Amino acid sequence: MVDLRLGLVRPLSVEARSEGDRLTALGYRQELSRVLSLFDNFSVAFSYLSPMVGIYSLYTLGLGTGGPAYLWTLPLVVLCMLPVALVFGELSSEYPLSGALYQYGKYSVGPRYGWFIGWIYGFALLATVASVDSGVVGYVTALANAVLRTHLDPSDHLTIFAIAGAVIVMSAILNSIGAKIMGQVARYGVYVETIGTFGVFAALAIVGFHQGFGFLFSTQGVEVARHNPLGLDFGGSWTAAALVAVLANVYIFYGFESAGDISEETVDAQRQVPRAMRSALLYGGIASFVLVLGLELATPNSGIAGVVSGGINVVLSALPAWLQDFFLIMVIVAFFSCGTAVQGAGARVAYALARDGALPFSGAIRRISQRHHTPVNAIVVGTIVPFLFLLLVLVNPSKPVHILWFDYPANVNALYALVSFATSGIYLAFFLTVLGAIIARFRGWRPSGVFTLGSWGLPITIAGAAYLLLMLLNIVWPSALSSGRAVFNYGWITLLVMAIIVGAGAIYEATARPDRKTL
Repeated sequence: MVDLRLGLVRPLSVEARSEGDRLTALGYRQELSRVLSLFDNFSVAFSYLSPMVGIYSLYTLGLGTGGPAYLWTLPLVVLCMLPVALVFGELSSEYPLSGALYQYGKYSVGPRYGWFIGWIYGFALLATVASVDSGVVGYVTALANAVLRTHLDPSDHLTIFAIAGAVIVMSAILNSIGAKIMGQVARYGVYVETIGTFGVFAALAIVGFHQGFGFLFSTQGVEVARHNPLGLDFGGSWTAAALVAVLANVYIFYGFESAGDISEETVDAQRQVPRAMRSALLYGGIASFVLVLGLELATPNSGIAGVVSGGINVVLSALPAWLQDFFLIMVIVAFFSCGTAVQGAGARVAYALARDGALPFSGAIRRISQRHHTPVNAIVVGTIVPFLFLLLVLVNPSKPVHILWFDYPANVNALYALVSFATSGIYLAFFLTVLGAIIARFRGWRPSGVFTLGSWGLPITIAGAAYLLLMLLNIVWPSALSSGRAVFNYGWITLLVMAIIVGAGAIYEATARPDRKTL
């Protein structure tokens, strides 16, 4: 049983391992349909992580800040994130509940601690929905213009709002119909990601690579301002450049935790969810490495400057036109699958908080569709909030705007600023969750789920917390807009947005005390 009065956890007996018994022991009853298999669960987590979405969105920034050698920061990030996936796997096996990180924090430390994690994590997820679905606009317009002979402008604010909004609504419809449909969409996402990563590598290899393997270890002089294709100055130090270039991968390798968000809809969740988390991270790392490897080896002899300024299409232009269109469709499907998975995860967090009475209008948000057994109103929340975030695309100052002691950069719409919070918020929620596991261990918690880390538990948990803290600081550390890091966090903006969202949560929590209503 669980005692949350002091944030202490008494392990459940090993015998209480069936899904129903486990939920009952934790104070809940089965309301959602438990229909997802291991592969479905893995597919949702992998679709959220989405190598194609991440690489197609951030490749040029990684290449422009770190040169071809940025490739080697990729396995480093995956290796460092693996302890986090192991810790989350242990927690998900102990607490196989919707809402994942919120529940882990609640049971590890206490309701108030868990609520803050849920608040930060939920906002970050819904910001990610707006980010992913707005990111697909350029690819949708490119396909429409090529095939349908339209003249859509991917930079037009109304075009972005209309297309991204339509994608959000389509995802919401599929998520509402049932968890099995969400799993099927994610399955297609896995197939598409596999084709779009290994397939691109194979196609580029057949056409012919332009670079040798030595190119992969070169920096192409990006650490020096006069050679940097983005005009950045790292003072001649590739170490300084690498600390920024690594963010192109740091911004990709999370999302595996969403396997825990859908635990109550997964068969044998205590066993399968930890496996799905590890598998999504590792397979995502392999697929991403193969894709980046192919893109770098296929870099034209003219150098990286053209790729950084023109995007991945500069590399893919070597392929036949029909194959370029095929991979363009794959990219669009990957974006859609990713957005659908993230929206589904965000809705489960809202449902978990509402089920505990920890949100405004909790009674309505927690309602389950009697027909589809999905948290339909929580999915509505997961639709409305990203829509509101999309309105920020209309805020796009033509000149720098002075705020307090720093400037908001020109020609950066406010949605991008919010998107930068999506990653920093995720890493903050991750760090607080792993820190909570450390606190629980020092209080005497001994994991009793199907998957445990045994005697390695504490060192692995500490390693995960250390990595998350370092990368969180690397993400949010404010710097001048002329610096390399500002291409990711816009100087002070990411830190400011995070402070506003955390501060708003603190005010609401202090006045409403939603944690007092939790189980």
